[in-house]
Amino acid sequence: MAVKLYGNPASTCTTRVMACLYEKQIDFEFININPVAGEHKQSSFLAKNPFGLFPVLEIGDLTLFESRAISRYIAEKHRGQGTDLLREDDPKEAALVQVWADVEAHHYDLVVRPIIFQLRVAPLFGKSTDQAVVESCLEKLEKLLDIYESRLSTSKYLAGDHYSLADLQHLPCTHHLVVNTPHGKMITSRPHLKAWWDDISSRPAFKKISVNMNFDSGI
Repeated sequence: MAVKLYGNPASTCTTRVMACLYEKQIDFEFININPVAGEHKQSSFLAKNPFGLFPVLEIGDLTLFESRAISRYIAEKHRGQGTDLLREDDPKEAALVQVWADVEAHHYDLVVRPIIFQLRVAPLFGKSTDQAVVESCLEKLEKLLDIYESRLSTSKYLAGDHYSLADLQHLPCTHHLVVNTPHGKMITSRPHLKAWWDDISSRPAFKKISVNMNFDSGI
């Protein structure tokens, strides 16, 4: 059954789904959506996602949006293929995967994504960086990363000793923070965080994506 992913290669939400598809060894067609040109607000795209946001995944007659929901669907549907991202054979591991996936969605993303947006995305749309937002988020992130450093001092990955969806969800925002902002040392100066980041960012599935996660040529 044909799989189509609509999104943008610099988008954190799009690349989250791409990483999951590659980890699960699923072939897919990628359709680039240019937000600067307003392609995500055209009627043809709004018919797929009425909220006008990407990514959108089409599998046969099923259309999904919201990157974390898409990723979990892929991981569930193709449980026996590729990397085991949910760890459901062990209830304890599965619970920890969900805990740290929720931490990413409700804590990490809320402070990292505004930093990326203000420093790299807003200027593409002719907007000025709101430095007050950046500084506020950096202050919150310092405290949050101390929690991550503590967690990763006791386990190789966030949910235990195995790579999971919890780690995968962190890839896009952390990549942009480390590579595309001046604040990467917040990750690399913490030894356990650095070891974790070096590990997960070097996975073949993510390396296929990260080479194109570039704001310099626009999005």
